[in-house]
Amino acid sequence: MKTEKTSRTAQYMAFFRALETKRNENDRLFSDPYAAHFVDSKLRFAVGLSKFPFVAQYIHNIINKKIPGALSSGIARTKYIDELLKKAVSEGIKQVVILGAGFDTRAVRLDFLKTIPIIEIDHPNTSNFKAEIYKKRIGKIPKNVTFLQIDFNRQNLDQLALENNLDFSKPTAVIWEGVTNYLTEEAVKSTFSFISKFAANSHIIFTYVHKNILKNPDSFLGGKKLLEDLEKLEEHWTFGFFPEELPNYLNDFNIRLLEDLGADEYRKKFLPSRSEKGYEFYRTAVGVKRD
Repeated sequence: MKTEKTSRTAQYMAFFRALETKRNENDRLFSDPYAAHFVDSKLRFAVGLSKFPFVAQYIHNIINKKIPGALSSGIARTKYIDELLKKAVSEGIKQVVILGAGFDTRAVRLDFLKTIPIIEIDHPNTSNFKAEIYKKRIGKIPKNVTFLQIDFNRQNLDQLALENNLDFSKPTAVIWEGVTNYLTEEAVKSTFSFISKFAANSHIIFTYVHKNILKNPDSFLGGKKLLEDLEKLEEHWTFGFFPEELPNYLNDFNIRLLEDLGADEYRKKFLPSRSEKGYEFYRTAVGVKRD
């Protein structure tokens, strides 16, 4: 990521959520009235016009041509993580930690989180921008939300936790969405080690990319062009897992894998009528900390 800018990919995810919010109430997976505040003026203009079905279809076609499957994958993934988080809370989660929070608005759009402490950890550029948006356009930073700042490739989460008295004794839901693919192998390992310090029955909900997208981009629809576009944005993908290796990898951190779905699977689960090809290399997994 360019040091003077917020993440462009974080803006695109907010754009996708804003587009979904403009869909007919009976045909949308969720409503995120805050998402449009996090995109630039051009994207916000497109969101406003998307209330017209023919414009919405045009926008969808443009996105799908440029990044096949990204829009439907992103929307289904958002809903999937919402549901995984809701289930975790129903099972006794007492706090939520969002690593690389980006423009995640779950703290303000999900009613079941309103009374739960939420700690959002992200790069200073994105974190500061998000805080200002909350203050200027939403009115305030929610009382149950705390922003902490870190560069995951350069700084230590353990030190950040110590300096801010992070409570590891509470069953915690850790959300790590859209981040692992930008990190080094050592940074990923260090972060899982940090996550493993939380209490038993803590949940880790995270995304990753199939390692083959890095080794052989042409093996996935739209893979090569996507990686080339990310290079231009200076948001390089550097890390992935082979799905079959994930259970043993997590086991090393005393985390049991509960579920691991690819974009084609969670699209089919939540968007059966909008199923399309592309972005199959993106995956979402959930694990639980053992006793």
